[in-house]
This record gives sequence, C-alpha cells and structure tokens, in this order.
Amino acid sequence: MTLYPKMIMDVLATVMYPGTKKNLVESGMVVDDIHINGMNVGITLVFPRETDPFLKSTVKSAEAAIHYQISKDVHVEIKTEFTSKPRPKVEKLLPQVKNIIAVSSGKGGVGKSTISANLAIALAQLGYKVGLLDADIFGPSMPKMFDVEKDRPYSVNVDGRDLIEPIEKYGVKLLSIGFFVNPETATLWRGSMASNALKQLIADADWGELDYFILDTPPGTSDIHLTLLQTLAITGAVIVSTPQNVALADARKGIDMYRNEKVDVPILGLVENMAWFTPAELPENKYYIFGQDGCKNLAKEMDAPLLAQIPIVQSICENGDKGTPAALNLDTMTGQAFINLAQAVVTVTNRRNKEKAPTKIVKVNT
Repeated sequence: MTLYPKMIMDVLATVMYPGTKKNLVESGMVVDDIHINGMNVGITLVFPRETDPFLKSTVKSAEAAIHYQISKDVHVEIKTEFTSKPRPKVEKLLPQVKNIIAVSSGKGGVGKSTISANLAIALAQLGYKVGLLDADIFGPSMPKMFDVEKDRPYSVNVDGRDLIEPIEKYGVKLLSIGFFVNPETATLWRGSMASNALKQLIADADWGELDYFILDTPPGTSDIHLTLLQTLAITGAVIVSTPQNVALADARKGIDMYRNEKVDVPILGLVENMAWFTPAELPENKYYIFGQDGCKNLAKEMDAPLLAQIPIVQSICENGDKGTPAALNLDTMTGQAFINLAQAVVTVTNRRNKEKAPTKIVKVNT
C-alpha cells in the first residue's frame, strides 16, 4: 500500500472537532506538512490553547480514523501546536504586579467585602493602579458593589495568549466569578472546580501593570485560601473583624493561618469594622453595639498595626447596595475613613517591603 498526503487529508476531513462542530480540515487545524515514510505518518494538529478540553479525544479520534479507513498497520504520530501561548509557570505569574494584598476575615458578616471594595477604590483615588479579584467564589458580591452586574468580560489577545479583560470601574480593574454564573443560582461546585476557576481568573486575565492587587478572600480558612497561597506570592494580609468576641476568636484563626511557618505571609494590620454607631442627629455620640476596642486590643495582642476603625454608618451599606461605595465621596466622614485606611495600607506595605524579603509561593503537600 502506498500512502500519500491527500489520502490522509481525506480521512481527517471525516473527524469532527467539537470546539467548532466542523471537521479538522474545515476548522483549519491540519498543518499542510504531512510527513509520510512508508507506513509511518506524521501529522501536526493546531488547537486554540494547551488547555483545550477536546485535545486528547480529538487526537485519539484522528488516529482511530486512519487505522479504520486506511489500515491498522499505519503508525501514526500526531504532534500538537497551539494558536494561544501556554499559561506562564506559577512563579512567573503577574510580573507587572508590585503588591498583592489579601483581605481576610475569620468569619462571614464582618464586612470584609465592603472593606475590600472601598480599600481598592480609595487606593485608586490616591493615584495608584489597582486591581481587585473577588476570590469569594461561592458568594461573589463585587459585581453588585460596583454596579456592573450586567457587564460581561471579553477576551483579548495579548502576546499570543487569549486573556480575559477585567471590567474597569472607578479606576479599579475588577474580576469576579459573579460575571460568569447566574446571580440567582447557588454555585454548587466541588473544591477542585472552584480552585480551577479561581486560577483562571488570576492566570488567564490581562491584569497588566498594577501597584496593588487586592484579593477579597472567602471568610474562614479553606482550600480557596490554599489555592491563592500556592498560586500567588502574597505581599501581606489585612484582617477584618468586628469588636465582638466571637468574631475576634475567628480572626485569631485567620491570623494564625497566614503566620503558619509553612505559609509565612506578613500581617499588614487589622481593620475594626462596625467599631461604633453614631446617629446622624447625635454626631458626637458613639454607641459600641458590638463592644469597644475589641479589634484594637487584638491588634496589640498579636503585635500587628490597627489600620482603621470604621464606624457603622447607614450610608456605607446603602452605597454598597447601589454600587457607589462610600470611598467615592471624599467629602464625607466615611469616605475620609477609607482614604485614611488606604494611606495606612500604603505605609505598612512600604515598610514591609523595606524590612522583609519577598513572600514565596507556598509549597504544600495535599
């Protein structure tokens, strides 16, 4: 039997590629240079990206088609190429990002996402280039807080790679799993699915040059935190808590997670949220609904700076719900409080970078 290129091309024209629902030839996936040496055939197929979910099955289908339609005696070698460059190695992710700040809380309901959103906006107000990743995979809230729930990120080609273009609002580059799921439906994912989605938002997005990359992490300590620590060299963590004892107990666990010898991420400081309540009609009065100075005392106990005490103000909640976070209005008490927080974060981050070596990506055997 004599083999020739057209015979191979005719066979490949019968193999469907699920990504385009067309055959390999129509999809433009077959490189013209088919090598034939007796009963040995060398083919190169071009796929959109290295992580193509149909890659293995398509290669097997092409090989099986040649064996079925020509002969089982044909030795087929199929090489693969990609139109999009492969994802960089973990150590080389986000080379243009100067500081990565994880905003964490030991428990839910302490206003961590509110602090994250306003901190990011306040840093942008100070003139820094800022990115914000909503890493709370199972409870994404940033699309609503930035009033971009109906927006959808699109793909851009950067240096041969197809990347997700973050949504930009209020001077902040933003990505959230909330852009890709139904906001009215619960996200029922196993841990590995959530971790892979998070990695994609980090590694396959065009974050570009950033001074600060803020991570709004899920409450508690979970495999999502482990994914972040294994994917990014986090500059430092900001811990958010309310003054009440039950929140402070969980905040201690969050601090311990970052200070664990296997992790060793510096604690930049603590933020006491809902520190007190001041009625609009009695601006001089302070009512300590959740206790007084609990987070301040914890900061002293843990030898970490207290970065800010944010009061309970109805407008903070209302502005968050409307998608116009309080940090946008610098003329208000709350707007100024978040600017002060941002300035404090800049100060402690600069000090941390001056006094300590860069954080290393965590290597954990799981």
